[in-house]
Amino acid sequence: MEPSDEELVLACREGDAAAWETLVGRYQRLIHSIPRRSGLDAEQAGDVFGHVFAALVEQLHNIEQPARVKAWLVTTARRESWRVSRIAATSRVSLDRPRSDAESPAFDVPDTDPLPDEVAQRLEAQHTVRLAVAALDERCRALLTMLFLQPDPPPYAEIAVSTGVPEGSIGPTRARCLQKMKRELDTVGW
Repeated sequence: MEPSDEELVLACREGDAAAWETLVGRYQRLIHSIPRRSGLDAEQAGDVFGHVFAALVEQLHNIEQPARVKAWLVTTARRESWRVSRIAATSRVSLDRPRSDAESPAFDVPDTDPLPDEVAQRLEAQHTVRLAVAALDERCRALLTMLFLQPDPPPYAEIAVSTGVPEGSIGPTRARCLQKMKRELDTVGW
């Protein structure tokens, strides 16, 4: 069984390198995705990633709720992404934007993309669901992956062959697996 976030943070405070590696590995995709989805390029996202984990090293002993280190990392990544975005936007505006009082109509085009907060919340939810699926037994993990995590779910006959679950039992098995997943999500406060 995987150690909890709280166990990892407490071990990191004691200088456990393996715990640090596990903690970084657990959240590296999530933390790297936040600046990328905020519109930063790969280099800027790498800088944000490095800053977030450097800040974690500095603040490791000050985190009052080690079990909520994920929220701390996400908040820090969002703030750093916003800071880097503002700096980049200021640089672009000063170089690209007309300096006259008359605004160009190009600057009035509405942006229909979701806000960085919305994207970050969605990414955090996806990450939590991935962790819950990963905590399931192999049979449930395979079944739910085939049913819900593929763009085009295969027919039940193919699922039955792949998972070893009789075709007529896929529905009830799916229900049991979803209940297990719900319990996993409940343990992380979903």
